[in-house]
Amino acid sequence: MTNIVEVNDLKKHYKDFEAVKGVNFAVEEGEIFGFLGPNGAGKSTTINMLSTINKPTSGEAVINGFDIVTDKNKVRESIGLIFQESTLDEKLTANENLMLHCRFYKVPKEKREERIQEVLEIVDLTDKRKQVVETYSGGMKRRLEIARGLLHYPRVLFLDEPTVGLDPQTRNHIWEYILRLKKKAGITIFLTTHYMDEAEICDRVAVMDHGEMIALDTPEKLKTNVGGDIIEIRTVDNEKAKTEIEKSYNLEVKEVDDALSFQVDKGNEFLVQFIKEFSIGILTVNLRRPTLNDVFLHLTGREIREETVSKKDVKHAMRRGH
Repeated sequence: MTNIVEVNDLKKHYKDFEAVKGVNFAVEEGEIFGFLGPNGAGKSTTINMLSTINKPTSGEAVINGFDIVTDKNKVRESIGLIFQESTLDEKLTANENLMLHCRFYKVPKEKREERIQEVLEIVDLTDKRKQVVETYSGGMKRRLEIARGLLHYPRVLFLDEPTVGLDPQTRNHIWEYILRLKKKAGITIFLTTHYMDEAEICDRVAVMDHGEMIALDTPEKLKTNVGGDIIEIRTVDNEKAKTEIEKSYNLEVKEVDDALSFQVDKGNEFLVQFIKEFSIGILTVNLRRPTLNDVFLHLTGREIREETVSKKDVKHAMRRGH
C-alpha cells in the first residue's frame, strides 16, 4: 500500500528538554494508526509537528507528498485535526461553526450545504444543526468537532486524545462514529491515546515513552511478543512468595500493586499443579492473556495508568460536563 505519512528522525527540543528524541515511522493510506503512551510521552508534540503547529528541531516528515516545513499550506489542506482542547465557537450554532470552517478551507460555495449535511449525518447531529453549541453535551461537542474536521475531505484525520474527559459510554459512541467514518470514507486516521481499548482498535500501534518510539506493530503481535499467559496472585506473604516462585520455577516475577505477576506457557495446566504444590497461602489468583498494558509494562517496567487523570484531564471533563 501507499504511505500517506512518512517520518524520518523527527525531533523536538525545548532548551534542554528533549520532547521527541528522533522518531521514524510510516503510515499506510487508509489505516488507523495509533500512538500509545502516558501523558508526557511525546505523542501530542509529534502530532503538533506533523500538523505544522510546531516546527521540528530537526528531521523530516511528509504528509500526502508534502513536506511539513516547506509545504505547510499543502499539508494543512491535506489534514483534519481534532485537538484535546475544544476549539468550537460555543456562541454559534453547529451550522454556523461548520460554515465558518468551510470558508477557512475554501470549500466551494455550491458544495458547502451538501458537505455540512453529509458530515452531520455521519455523527448523528443533523437535527441539532441549528442549536447553539454551548447547549451541547460534551459528547455532542466532540462529535461536532469530528464532523468539522471532515468538511474539506482530509486525506489524514489526526485525533489527539479524542475522548479525554468523556465518560465510558460517550467514549464508546465517539468510536462508533469514527469507525463509521473509516468505513464510509476510507480516510487515514492517526490518533494518540493512553486508553488501551482505543489502541486495540488500531491497525498498528506505536508505543511511545519519554519522547521515544519503543515498539511498533499490530496490537496482536505486540501482545504476542510479551510471551505466554499471565498469572497474577496475591498471597499472605508476597515477598516470600516471589522468592519461592523465582527459585522453584525459574520465572521472572514482577510486583504490581499488592500482587505478583509472572508469565507461563499453557497457563491452565500450569495453574492446576501450581496451586497444589505451592507452600504459601494464596489469597487471590487470576489467569489471563496479555494486554497492551502488559506490553507497556514489559517494555518500560511500569503500567500506563488508565485510571490516573491529570489536572488537564479534569479541566476537560469539567468543561464538557462529565
